[in-house]
Amino acid sequence: MTINGIIVLLVSSILLENVLLSQFLGVCSFLGVSKNRKNAVGMGIAVVAVIFIATIVTWLVYNFILVKFDLVYLKTIIFILVIASLVQIIEIIIKKFIPSLYKALGIYLPLITTNCAVLGVAIKAVQNDLSFGAMLIYSLGSGLGYLLVMFIFSTIREELEKRNVPKAMKGIPIALVVASILAIIFSRYVGIVKENDTKEYELPPQNANVIVMNIPSDDYLNSFIGGNK
Repeated sequence: MTINGIIVLLVSSILLENVLLSQFLGVCSFLGVSKNRKNAVGMGIAVVAVIFIATIVTWLVYNFILVKFDLVYLKTIIFILVIASLVQIIEIIIKKFIPSLYKALGIYLPLITTNCAVLGVAIKAVQNDLSFGAMLIYSLGSGLGYLLVMFIFSTIREELEKRNVPKAMKGIPIALVVASILAIIFSRYVGIVKENDTKEYELPPQNANVIVMNIPSDDYLNSFIGGNK
């Protein structure tokens, strides 16, 4: 995979196909843990870890066991078992080393087991037949997208607690309004137009809203990352 491809896939998974605001997966924890920024970020980091590790394991299980032995029809139940096992391990680690976060997350930490964001990313990675490298970028980007939205949403909710919000709108009602506005904002990024070497664009439909990314060549990026010698 080229650097251009990595950039496009990473941006797409974080913004364009955000698991919370574009695919609407994992909404339960999104609303339940986002009252406090610290807890929301902790939850987001845990989800990033679970999504990344679970997608790697499920991708390997799918390609080297389920496909090989013609057991693809079992992928959903197998993926759930893998995710549940990983969540239990992470729960034990958090309880041991970060008891305050464990107490704050409460029931929402075990709920990662059935968090459809984790399962959705794992299933989409194999359904789209992603290579191992592409799967790594996609799973990492999806997790970071979850963390980004949790941070933004929890920050806004904390500020709303300090404001004079009408009684009927306090709590979940105003949170849903904010979530809807964020979803509308994220929905504006429906595609990426990448400039190619001939300076011609692969134009989307006229009514589409796009991010125009003038991505430099791989040679330029490699020299930039490596520094001038």
